[in-house]
Amino acid sequence: MKHIGIVGCSAEGAALCYRTICSEGAERLGAHVHPDISMHTPSLSRYVACLEAGDMAGVADVMLDSARRLERAGADFLICPDNTIHQAFPLLAERSPLPWLHIADAVTAAAVGNGYKKLGIMGTRWLVESEVYPEKLEASEIAWLRPSPDEIAETARIIMDELVPGIIRPDSISYFRKVIARFKDAGCDAVVLGCTEIPLIINDANSALPVLDSTRLLARAALDAACA
Repeated sequence: MKHIGIVGCSAEGAALCYRTICSEGAERLGAHVHPDISMHTPSLSRYVACLEAGDMAGVADVMLDSARRLERAGADFLICPDNTIHQAFPLLAERSPLPWLHIADAVTAAAVGNGYKKLGIMGTRWLVESEVYPEKLEASEIAWLRPSPDEIAETARIIMDELVPGIIRPDSISYFRKVIARFKDAGCDAVVLGCTEIPLIINDANSALPVLDSTRLLARAALDAACA
């Protein structure tokens, strides 16, 4: 099996991705079996400072530093369980010492496989206002919808102030569910959980639409690649 390198960003999303690889690896491969995994996670403040300044080159440099460390640790390929910083991916892909799996590719492949035609996109303000998902979805002829400006602001606040530090509040769950219900009313047939912390509070059981859980979809794509 190939050695998976995880370029960590926020702790909760990176931890969920790591746990998914380990637990689902055992389900596929046998008790206690999973690929070798190494993770490097710099201080989240380094990413946030770059994002707030609109410095995508700075984001790419932090990601690239992790990539180089993981190469030295023996990783064969890389994943990043954070949607937002994938905005910087074009700035680092050619400089990376190792190949990557792109989180939006994993989500788009699942959407195509399920026959979805229009997706709602949820995530941080930085992610939702970016082209990370639109360009991947449009290439597969899938329509998409962003939340309203007020919804973007409130969901971003909940993500950064509550979910990233591991705080879960019932009223915030209810807010996310209302946004998803509006996506359904607008003709969406699934919703992208485009922040790796959203699966902490939203899943198929409490969502008005089927969810595309970017965290677990990336973890499964990494398992596939490691076992190929």
